[in-house]
Formats: sequence, C-alpha cells, structure tokens
Amino acid sequence: MHLPAPQSTAPVAPVTRASFYRLVYPARVLGMALAGLAVGSVLFEHRANAWLWALLGITFLLWPHLAYVHARFSPDRYAAEKRNLLVDSLFVGMWVPLMHFNLLVSAVLTIITTFDKVYTLIRRLWLYALIVLIGAAALVTLLVRPELHPHSTILVELCVLPLVFVYTWVNTYRGARLMRTTARQNWQLAELRRTDSQTGLHSRDHWIERATQALQSLQSADRPACLLLIDIDHFKSVNDHFGHTVGDEVISAVGKVILASVRSEDSAGRYGGDEFAVLVSQADARTARAIAERIRTQIEQLRFSSAPQLRLSSSIGLAVALPEHAALRDWINAADVALYRAKDLGRNRVAEAAGVDP
Repeated sequence: MHLPAPQSTAPVAPVTRASFYRLVYPARVLGMALAGLAVGSVLFEHRANAWLWALLGITFLLWPHLAYVHARFSPDRYAAEKRNLLVDSLFVGMWVPLMHFNLLVSAVLTIITTFDKVYTLIRRLWLYALIVLIGAAALVTLLVRPELHPHSTILVELCVLPLVFVYTWVNTYRGARLMRTTARQNWQLAELRRTDSQTGLHSRDHWIERATQALQSLQSADRPACLLLIDIDHFKSVNDHFGHTVGDEVISAVGKVILASVRSEDSAGRYGGDEFAVLVSQADARTARAIAERIRTQIEQLRFSSAPQLRLSSSIGLAVALPEHAALRDWINAADVALYRAKDLGRNRVAEAAGVDP
C-alpha cells in the first residue's frame, strides 16, 4: 500500500515510465509506515506472537526499500513497479485475516490500497490489485483459520487516525494542485489561441473577435475609431531572393514594430501571411494616420544581419468607422480599398478609404 505523494509546485522533471518507481517510493514508505502503526495496534491488543511482529517489520518497514531496489535494477522498471503495486495489495490481503478481520483497519487498508491504484492511472490496475488482495486474504484464512475479532479498541482507532488523516490531506492537496495545474494549462492554451507565436500580436480569430466587439461598443457610444490594414510591399520577392528563413525574420520584426508603435488601448493582430490589422480605438483619422506613419517609418528603417542589403517598405490602408459599417467585414473592406489605393499610388505610403490624402 502507498499514498500518492504530494508534489512541489516548483518546476520538476517530467515523470516518465522509467522514473515512475521513484515517484512511488517516498509515498510507499510513508503509507506503509502509517499502515504498520494501525496493524501494530491490533497485534498489540491481541498480544501477538513474535513471528507476527517480525512479519510486520518486513511488510511495512523493509518492503518499501526492497520494492525500490527491485524496480531500480530491473530491465523494465515500469513493469517492475506495477508488480510492486500488486505486492502491496497482496500484503494488505494477507494482513486482513492475520488481524482476525479487524473491521476498521481491514476496511481502511483495503479502501486506501484500492484507491491508490486508481490514482496511478494504470488501466485496470485497481481491479487486478483488488483480486490479488481478496485472493491473498482467502488463502491466508484457509491456512491460518483465525478467530473472528472485528471490533476495535480506542487504541486501534487512535492508531488508524494518522493514516486516514494523512491520506485525506495528501489527496486533497493533490486534487487542489491538479486543479491549479489544469487551470494554468487551460489559460496557456487560451493564450496560444489568442496570440500569433511568430509576431506576438493577436491571432487572426482573436483580433476579429476583439475588433467586432469594439466596433459595436464604439458605435453604440458614438466614439471615433479607425482601422489600419498593413501590408509588406513585395514580400513574395523577399522569400524568393533571401529564403523563407529571412522571410520569417521579416514577419517577426514587423510584428514587433507594430506592437511597439500602437497604444495600449489599440488592438493589433496578424490578419494574414504578411498582412496586419490594427484597431485604433477612440481616435480620429489624424491620430490614426500618425500611428500608421510611425509604423511605416519604423518598417522602412528595419535592417537584418542575415540580409544586409534587404530594404523593406509597407503600404497601409486607413478607414474611419462609419455608421454604414454595420459589420466588421464592411469596415475591413473599406480599409482594404484604402490599402490597394496606397499600392496604386506607388506603395510605401498611408492612404485613406475616402477623400484625398493630405
């Protein structure tokens, strides 16, 4: 029998099949020692013979270390530890009749031993362990034919309490830690879905979600907002002449430029391969153009050690949120028209969706 060991919240090496026995070892030492205390109280009440006390020492004090050595020097450590777990249940089954079927201690040991196998997540191990436990109990009963003494004294009840308390505390701690770990992993997965790993900007889906909510909020409050669509000029030629590795560096660098150029209340995302989108909140066309020009200038100044001769430029389309933009798609289409207007005017510039650029 063993207790699932509480684990530190500090980063640790991942548990592998080969190192599984190391995780079980301290739990087995603790669980067996507490179980031995409970069984020993029953032996004390029954004035047990010396051989039973010797057997108790072997089972609950020596066995955990023998199990560790057995798994440590086995060719298949994982399989060896699974056998050790079954031996744990065999010992518990053996002690049930040797304790004259003391109801309290037998029930507690059986329940804890069985649930321990469930916590290992090894398929059907709990069932095989329970069969081994019942079989061992039946065999020892036939051999020893003990008298039935199911009742417990105050001493026995007191000696069982540490096992029950520690088992409950360890599994409560383990469950709480598992919940925290799951919550943290869920948050990390959500962050991965929200963030484009190459640029650090919002992913396309997350940016669209945020921009849709912002458009509805800004229109209902009658607040100004602008949308920027940013395209790297001649990006295909960058991949063709310098390779996709440099192309990836360009995408990453442009993303960092955009992230550093927008305000905290703005929302920047990677809209496509080499196309980016920025929602400029609570800003008129003049403010949005200043941000767009800052982005364009910074992109123009980018230099790459892997391609010193590479020079970049960008075309940016700017669209002010209008009442006729019933949906985000309408707003994006307006900014897209402005983007193509910037390209038609010679690229490396900012163009607005309507009117003549100042």
